[in-house]
Amino acid sequence: MIYGYARVSTIGQDLDIQIEKLKEAGCDKIFIEKFTGTKINRPEFQKIMKVIQAGDTFVATKLDRFARSTIEGLQTTKELFERGIKVHILNLGLIENTPTGRLILANFFAFSEFERDLILERTAEGKQRAKQQPNFREGRPKQYSSKQIAHALDLLEVNSYREVTALTGISKSTLIRAKRLKK
Repeated sequence: MIYGYARVSTIGQDLDIQIEKLKEAGCDKIFIEKFTGTKINRPEFQKIMKVIQAGDTFVATKLDRFARSTIEGLQTTKELFERGIKVHILNLGLIENTPTGRLILANFFAFSEFERDLILERTAEGKQRAKQQPNFREGRPKQYSSKQIAHALDLLEVNSYREVTALTGISKSTLIRAKRLKK
């Protein structure tokens, strides 16, 4: 049996390309999840690790889809190899359970972790630079101005949440939160 694993880190990200590639690779069953790769206790990943058996093949589109650290990646592939499971990373090929295959895999995991660390470092530097700006505000920008919220709250005094949402486009949850903050 060929098992595919597709993962993205956030709910807003799309799994379609990974799923398409896994289907093209002949996967019989595909496990998908939207869960950070920095955690090893990912629910769907744990499911695939329970059902996959000797003679099966584990397929992922890229190395960083199933492991984000060198140690985790090496431990996982070692476990798969010891259980007689083949590992196929689509952008690398079938990983051989040989000294050369394991060496190449270790190097790729190391580079993958290095790349992730560089991204985190650059993000932290950018955030630090942004914090020095006088208008810096952490988090997502506000979608509605305080005038728009105040107007919507005024409308709420004589209209239902549904009516105010239809008139202003401001969601019920945003109105409830604004109403609580106003008190």
